[in-house]
Amino acid sequence: MAPPRKTYAIARLDLSSGGTHGWQVRLQRRGVKHAKYFSDRLCGGAREAFDEALRWRDRVLRKFEEEEAIRVCRRSPRNRSGVVGVSKVRVVAANGAEYEFWQATWSPGVGKRRCVKFSVMRYGDSEAFRLAVEARMQAAGR
Repeated sequence: MAPPRKTYAIARLDLSSGGTHGWQVRLQRRGVKHAKYFSDRLCGGAREAFDEALRWRDRVLRKFEEEEAIRVCRRSPRNRSGVVGVSKVRVVAANGAEYEFWQATWSPGVGKRRCVKFSVMRYGDSEAFRLAVEARMQAAGR
């Protein structure tokens, strides 16, 4: 993810009538709002308040990224492998031979799908599974 522009989600509040001077940070993810106000007076000046607002905003954005990584690649009870985007596939060839592999699947963009397969015969069941999980996490940018 590219770093946010310096003023992303940060707004200056100067309301002389109410004696309000400072910076406000407002972010929202998955319907949850995160907001904090940084007063010039309490932070030691406008520049100091902005710097604190920037640090807080960046901490919240890092938290969002970590939560997204967990959400994308966490264990799920809705599939047999327990890992989102990883599944065990069994294929029967035309000659009747059976092949098993672990497959990692992901979407690199709208309308696009990618996958990579790891043979159980070549790597063994647990190593093929581990490789598929690792590939899925890397594809998700984690």
